[in-house]
Amino acid sequence: MESKNRSLALDNLKQNLGDAVFVDEDSLHKASFDGLKVFFAPDAVVRPRQASDVGEVLILANKFDIPITTKGAGSSLTGGATPFKGGWVLDLSQLNEIELDMDNQIMRCGPGAIIADIQEKAAEQNLFYPPDPSSKKFCTIGGNIACNAGGLRCVKYGVTRDYILSLSGYLPTGEAVQWGRATRKFATGYNIRDLWIGSEGTLGVVTQAVLRLIGKPVGQKTFLAAFKDDSSALRAPIELFRMGIRPSILEFLDQWTVECVQSFTGKEVFSGMSPRPVLLIELDGDPFIIEKESVRLQDWLTESAICHEAATTQEEAEELWEVRRQGSPAMKKLANTKLNEDVVVPLVEQIKLVECVDELRHQFNLKIGVFGHCGDGNLHVNFMYNHENEDESKNAVEALKLLMEKVHELGGAISGEHGIGLAKTPFARMQFNSAEWRTMEAVKKTLDPKGILNPGKIFDIFNPWEQKKIDAILPWEHSHDQPQPVKI
Repeated sequence: MESKNRSLALDNLKQNLGDAVFVDEDSLHKASFDGLKVFFAPDAVVRPRQASDVGEVLILANKFDIPITTKGAGSSLTGGATPFKGGWVLDLSQLNEIELDMDNQIMRCGPGAIIADIQEKAAEQNLFYPPDPSSKKFCTIGGNIACNAGGLRCVKYGVTRDYILSLSGYLPTGEAVQWGRATRKFATGYNIRDLWIGSEGTLGVVTQAVLRLIGKPVGQKTFLAAFKDDSSALRAPIELFRMGIRPSILEFLDQWTVECVQSFTGKEVFSGMSPRPVLLIELDGDPFIIEKESVRLQDWLTESAICHEAATTQEEAEELWEVRRQGSPAMKKLANTKLNEDVVVPLVEQIKLVECVDELRHQFNLKIGVFGHCGDGNLHVNFMYNHENEDESKNAVEALKLLMEKVHELGGAISGEHGIGLAKTPFARMQFNSAEWRTMEAVKKTLDPKGILNPGKIFDIFNPWEQKKIDAILPWEHSHDQPQPVKI
């Protein structure tokens, strides 16, 4: 009966939307996975040409109980855009309009708009959209809204939620809604807008977002510093904030990661010095204020770091950035499987978290590196292992479970900006007591009573380590012509 229903639904879909519906092998294959690279095939892919097409798709999906998975670039690392239950993939990449309203300093965007394009269009008018995920050259605003993406600049500017004024879209029934308005203030009724943000496409489908823009920072200055140990480096956020210095970027790489980068590139981060934990620090804003803060920051670095370097040109700044950019590519050369856990803990607990990782590294004999946004406590813990090696796989999973327990113990969250998707469902329940979990389930049931939107995400348990990942190169992935790493 289900098969017959799906066939009838697909016939209706083709009849209503014609050439916006794709069932060819190539389209279905490309829509079957995202950055997590686990494979679940849909029945069809729909590429809406206009917002109203989304409503038509959802009306049919609701009528025939067809699972709907929304997708943009497919860059989710947690499987958030994987069609776990099959059904139809709603590819929103063509709804990519960007309209700048200079008078109100806002931007209207379709969900398929690329973050880098949004930032570039704003910058042309000396405006600034701060959320800055590392995937910004290809990830979409719709995906960023789905998981409340952050990025490098969160320490000073906040996350996606802080720049969303309103969301237009559709309920699972196909009914059109608008949450919030294109105004700086909104205190009218329940804030469903913020409920949609971070809901990973499980409560509704966004077809337009109105973004708040701010003035573009005029100047910036970049620093790279090495510290004697991880704890010395991780005191930076607290000490700098107490000094009244709030960097726009404050990135940490632990000693293991720095060693990995040096092996990968064949270059020393600081000439003549063995690998040490590093901080990449960037100040931005008014040039006069930056200069004053730079003096105070360098005084602190002279006292607290082993050595440091300040960029005097944009070219020099790019060179300092290389150590941070090479962290992930370097690790990917060590093994064929990578678990990237974007956990977040209170600033004062980051040292304990990194100490925990070091214990896990030795206890399980695993390659585990830590880097990320220490300015807001969002550290990326990367487990590298070979999936076909049973001992390594077993140890990686056990270590991952212990890490998540530690994060919870420290008062943190199992995801800071990647969302739950499929990959983090084994650990989601530990974040909530019974009342909290029931409330979330009630919200889902109320807004999506038939459970058609992104099923399998957040609430059901999926063990990604039990799945063989497909051998695929995603559009944004590329090879690095770098020396082969040595064994670490």
